[in-house]
Amino acid sequence: MNRIFSATLAASLLASVSAHAADFKPAIIYDLGGKFDKSFNEGVFNGGAKYAKEAGVELRDFEIQNDTQREQALRKFAGDGNNPIVVPGFAWATALEKIAAEFPKTNFAIIDMVVDKPNVASIVFKEQEGSFIVGVMAAKASKSGKVGFIGGMDIPLIHKFGCGYEQGAKYANPKAEVFANMTGTDPKAWNDPVKGGELAKSQMSQGADVVYAAAGATGIGVLQAVADGGKLGIGVDSNQNGLQPGKILTSMLKRVDVATYNVFKATKDGTFKGGIQALGLAEGGVGYAMDDNNKPLVSADMQAAADAAIADIKSGKIKVHDFMDDNKCM
Repeated sequence: MNRIFSATLAASLLASVSAHAADFKPAIIYDLGGKFDKSFNEGVFNGGAKYAKEAGVELRDFEIQNDTQREQALRKFAGDGNNPIVVPGFAWATALEKIAAEFPKTNFAIIDMVVDKPNVASIVFKEQEGSFIVGVMAAKASKSGKVGFIGGMDIPLIHKFGCGYEQGAKYANPKAEVFANMTGTDPKAWNDPVKGGELAKSQMSQGADVVYAAAGATGIGVLQAVADGGKLGIGVDSNQNGLQPGKILTSMLKRVDVATYNVFKATKDGTFKGGIQALGLAEGGVGYAMDDNNKPLVSADMQAAADAAIADIKSGKIKVHDFMDDNKCM
């Protein structure tokens, strides 16, 4: 009798795993700014492509050109049987809330926003913590005592980056002066490298010698202008150190690649769960990049200060204020 039960259970489990495997058709629909923005969207692509290759399946993806395509693209991908579907960016929330309800058996994940549906994994990051660390490094590297921040679209999420950066800079140097600018108030702000470069030049003319960009593809223009000006840039989301070797102090890593990889893996394994995941330093969700491109720029003292701040944030000794709690920097 036990053998029969065991055989039945094993067959049931095998059928369950096979069903998950058969349903696994991973997809990504990118936010405005494009798949190869060298930043946020590209990080999502890299994580998804890595798992799809390991699993031996094709990754389906799509780049929207305007906001009106969001709902249409989501419905098309879900209707075609794609599962899971990852959408990076807060602007997907309205469309996803509607489509997730229409396709309750499809797994979805949204990055940088919360959608309260049982089949949606809402992945948010403690960007203020990673930005604090690169702010410490910026203040340590600055010779003028003046550093800059250039954000993309003027929204609370990007102020979260900027305010974390300011806190870190002033933690390392209480007399530090921090300039901050946003690129624009609509989604075009994510893809305007010319304006990003102009803002960087303006900050450098005021004395900023380290400039942090959290602006999607716009940041490419920021980093180019800073390098051309003989100053130091700080990249964001992906490791952007190689874009201007020897001119980028570090990059604030936001591990959207790992988050996407894990969503794909959980769906394939049958362990996907909806709900909120908040990823900071303690969870390995944010950090700073070190490689051969920036190694000569980061002194032992600077790295020690960054690593000490990481340990203190993890332990709770340093509490980094979240702009989104009250729309205030500190």
